[in-house]
Amino acid sequence: MAPLVSVVIPMFDEEENVAETLSAVAAALAAEGWSYELVPVNDGSTDATAVELERLAAGDVRIRPVIYHVNRGRGYALRRGFAAAAGDIVVTLDADLSYTPDVGVGMVRLLLADPELDVVLASPYMPGGAVEGVPFARLAFSRVGNWILRRALPQPVYTSTGIVRAYRTGSLRQLALESDSKEIHLEILSQAMTLGWRIAEMPAVLRTRRKGTSKFKPRATVASHLLFSVLSRPADLLSYAGIAVLVAALAVGAYLLSVYLGGELNPERPLMTIMLLLFVGGAIMLSFSLIAAQVVELRRALIRLHAEVRELRAERESDRPGDR
Repeated sequence: MAPLVSVVIPMFDEEENVAETLSAVAAALAAEGWSYELVPVNDGSTDATAVELERLAAGDVRIRPVIYHVNRGRGYALRRGFAAAAGDIVVTLDADLSYTPDVGVGMVRLLLADPELDVVLASPYMPGGAVEGVPFARLAFSRVGNWILRRALPQPVYTSTGIVRAYRTGSLRQLALESDSKEIHLEILSQAMTLGWRIAEMPAVLRTRRKGTSKFKPRATVASHLLFSVLSRPADLLSYAGIAVLVAALAVGAYLLSVYLGGELNPERPLMTIMLLLFVGGAIMLSFSLIAAQVVELRRALIRLHAEVRELRAERESDRPGDR
């Protein structure tokens, strides 16, 4: 019989946290009386994480580790964990328990209380959330990145980059995920919003890790956030840039007109050429913005089509005589 909750936990060099994390999560779920499984994913750790997972799994059938020996990134680890999860609800957590297990419990409760919800996000940046002990530089990068993404995503959320979430498995199966890195969190939200998922945020407290080494890479994180923002709304970027260039062209034109009215205009002046180039450049950018808008809409249509195909396949498989 399938468990109610599957908890997917990507792990890379987390031997110091493995036992404590799995024990704490199991205790929180057991206290609720829920059936559950733990799906820790060893993402090519170079320490004894895999050995520790195998040891713990040998003593508890509810621990079902996914182990591979080449580091592929958080996105790949999550995708492997999603594929292995058998529960009706999938919860994803950090291996260092930056959010305590009761946050995962709270997200599951929200899904159980509202059948229309598809995903719940743990959010330290929304009203009621908090951050404790996180280094200033890391916190600044995270806050700025989430502020930018709040304006880039089709549906604004306060915390779009966090791993701590709860999903309905049926909804999760509709997604066509490809990312191998932390961009998977944005990829999931982008596709979910395209498909019209109902998304809720829950206030949570983010704390600094107590054991092990942080895997946070500020430069790569900021670069990926900016790139995602640009790719999410390229039409806006191009249209704003095109309008700015046209305004500059008009400003140059107004200046040249004043010179002409003063009887001092020289057709050979380079400003004439600059004005023409600005007009042409602005017009091209605006044209490209229209093309970009069509490309984005086509991508969204493909996401919706893919979700429908996966749903039809699932229904077809459930109707097979052997599955009854």
